[in-house]
Amino acid sequence: MILPPATLGMLGGGQLGRYFVMAAHRLGYKVVVLDPDPASIAGAAADHHIVAPYDDQTALHKLASRCEAISCEFENVPAATLALLEKQKPVRPAASAVRVCQDRREEKAFLRGADIPVAPYLALLPEEPIPAQASELLPAILKTAREGYDGKGQWQVSNLDELATALAASGVPCVLEQRLALEGEFALTLARSPSGAISALPLVQNWHSGGILDQTRSPANVPALESEAKGIAEHIIAALDYVGVLTVEFFLVEGKLLVNELAPRPHNSGHPSLDNAACSQFELQVRALCDLPLPEQIAVRPALLINLLGDLWQNGTPDWAALLALPGLHLHLYGKGEPRPGRKMGHITVTGDDWPTEEERCRQARQLLGLPPR
Repeated sequence: MILPPATLGMLGGGQLGRYFVMAAHRLGYKVVVLDPDPASIAGAAADHHIVAPYDDQTALHKLASRCEAISCEFENVPAATLALLEKQKPVRPAASAVRVCQDRREEKAFLRGADIPVAPYLALLPEEPIPAQASELLPAILKTAREGYDGKGQWQVSNLDELATALAASGVPCVLEQRLALEGEFALTLARSPSGAISALPLVQNWHSGGILDQTRSPANVPALESEAKGIAEHIIAALDYVGVLTVEFFLVEGKLLVNELAPRPHNSGHPSLDNAACSQFELQVRALCDLPLPEQIAVRPALLINLLGDLWQNGTPDWAALLALPGLHLHLYGKGEPRPGRKMGHITVTGDDWPTEEERCRQARQLLGLPPR
């Protein structure tokens, strides 16, 4: 067990890292962030910011020498970096688990090998002929095997000609996933400590727009699906021998859950826990990293989250005063610079004691922001 006032390390400098720093500080820890961006918002909140690439061995040695344990805020930190750090200090999640989540081909092969249901798919290479069985998956979504997120690196394809064009345009290994008739999208965030304790936030329901999370309902309040999701997620954790926070994204198809993706970290859909839960996903991350006790059950209040993308600033700064006049509204701005279209600048969470009131306040908030009704 690593107790405060120990120093913890964080690889990655975005909003997820920033919230980790804040949770760690509240528990009495210090944090060193390593991120190549001098304007890193997590680095600005940390006790120390090492400005360096993730493969800079001198910087990595400096990080390890200052920390008792290390985690990451996104899955694209090179697995080789995590493996190098593991030789010096505890790294949670481990390089072996993060490596699986970094490549959709490895991730889907792992899930299929563990008898976990996923959408029908094929791994494709741009320099190789498209196999005949690809036509059986159409219409489909072509996704780059690595580093695609928030709708980036994805193409909707309806026929073999469109697939060939998109695959050539990608120029990298890809995964072709059959487009399914979705009945809903859900996510579950849970944590496992080195001692083997497991704690989960309630299942949430998500709605996306343009491949980017738009709104989240926490909790989803679907007991049968929650039980199914927890069973799948705990099976994944056992198969990966996973330690740390893991988010599992699900598709609901014909009444059954399919795993869409794994995120070896806290997740945008877990942000309501900052305002509606007795223990947030970021406190879970700190506790799991340090082998502190995990809560057996996490109570939550009804909450609805709306993402704030840079598009909202195109006609000037949103009217925060009008939004904050709504009862139960919590505003989170991440402190980023330029509000570019599609860039996550913050979020709002509306909390309360009953769903009809929450839904009406969320509707009002969307109207004030100029967002279409959900």
